[in-house]
Amino acid sequence: MSGNMLGRKAINIVWIKRDLRTQDHAAFQAAENAGLPYIAFSLLEPKQIEHPDTSLRHLKFIYHAVKDINKILAKTQGYVHLWYKDAREVFSFLSEEFEIKEVFSYQESGTANSWERDKQMKTWFKDRGIIWTEFQRDGIIRGLHNRDGWEKAWYQTMNAPLIQNQYQTGKMLRIGVPFELSMHLKRDLENYSMVFQPAGESHGWKYLYSFTEKRGFDYHLAISSPSKSRMSCSRISPYLSWGNLSIKQVYQYIKNHPNRYEHKKAFNAVLTRLKWHCHFIQKFEMECRYETECINRGYDLLTYENNPELLEAWKHGRTGYPMVDACMRALIATGWINFRMRAMLVSFLCHRLDQDWRKGAYHLAQLFLDYEPGIHYPQFQMQAGVTGINTVRIYNPVKQSKEQDAEGRFIKKWVPELSRTPKEYLHEPWRMTSLDALFQGMKNKSYPDPIIDLETTGKRARKKFWSHKNHPLVREEAARIIEMHTKKN
Repeated sequence: MSGNMLGRKAINIVWIKRDLRTQDHAAFQAAENAGLPYIAFSLLEPKQIEHPDTSLRHLKFIYHAVKDINKILAKTQGYVHLWYKDAREVFSFLSEEFEIKEVFSYQESGTANSWERDKQMKTWFKDRGIIWTEFQRDGIIRGLHNRDGWEKAWYQTMNAPLIQNQYQTGKMLRIGVPFELSMHLKRDLENYSMVFQPAGESHGWKYLYSFTEKRGFDYHLAISSPSKSRMSCSRISPYLSWGNLSIKQVYQYIKNHPNRYEHKKAFNAVLTRLKWHCHFIQKFEMECRYETECINRGYDLLTYENNPELLEAWKHGRTGYPMVDACMRALIATGWINFRMRAMLVSFLCHRLDQDWRKGAYHLAQLFLDYEPGIHYPQFQMQAGVTGINTVRIYNPVKQSKEQDAEGRFIKKWVPELSRTPKEYLHEPWRMTSLDALFQGMKNKSYPDPIIDLETTGKRARKKFWSHKNHPLVREEAARIIEMHTKKN
């Protein structure tokens, strides 16, 4: 059915952003309850894609999540379009073909780039008399200036009834437009790595089911291990980041699951992290400048060596430190590593290599399949030690290696150059001489020597970051941050 055939028929719109699901979806509910037929779409916007935080793996996840939605909606002839065009051009086209009455969507706590787009669209809708209703996402409150009552409101939101979406057959329109995905782009998006977590609502629920049925029983015990965490962690972070599951759905499912009684410590640890998930997004919603500026402006005064060769070695997992390189290579290949190893990668970048955190933030954003701006930038800065309110943790990659991968299974999997290295050398392969390598049947030492010295860089980083915490501007900013983001009684 084309727009021309319909003429200037009155319709509504559901504009899907990071809410790629069919249930507990307020925008779909509003459109279904309204009297008009509606068009639902998600967009791959060139102006957003060009932003350096976006990668092809993100677009692939979106593409396959939309395919999953359409499979679910097929029984009611529902269909969510995925178009390659900027929002303003899409709405301009649709407004010529149809009489748009209302637009329903969720608020997006994204970067300044998406925020500017939304402000422009708000003006565009208002000028044309189109009502745009934006629903609150996951207990994140727009326009908040401090945390008075935020935690209480979040719990109220999480415990409110879930939306049980119902879809009327034929109410969601399927139309033809000149900005459908090209065959070339479709081929790129279809080619989805088998080692990435499968995208979409259906798969999100499978991961949640398996976590609560067995996988998550040792969650709190194995969370720091780069190997064990791949199984024991919930692994639902991509589904939360792209809205395949809502925070409320996950919160209520875990909270009310019968296995929680026997595994309360593990399940409660996840529930706590769901709140922290939203806590960081709320911080970013209040100050999205965190993408490019230090949370604590006092740390913008710091200077860094910013050696480009060291940065490239870090990006490609060629630092000479097995755990650092294994984590980076695992991340490049699969799109996921556990939290402790993420923190170690950031610490190594900023504290050991003396790189400004901004040099690596977009690189990891592109690699994380679960990239969520509201979590990524505040967390990146916390691990980089530039908040002025959190403890500066300078990770020792050898210590982490020995504690979290004592047998070296993770290292040998992702750094195959070391697969035949004896255990006594595995965490510090530079200690192995050429003769040692020869005795082990290793014809050459293809793995690089360390690009920095841990003792030297550790002393430098401790002096640099710990002393700067007493700078007057850092202290002033720390007080401001605490005032803004600390719960009030």
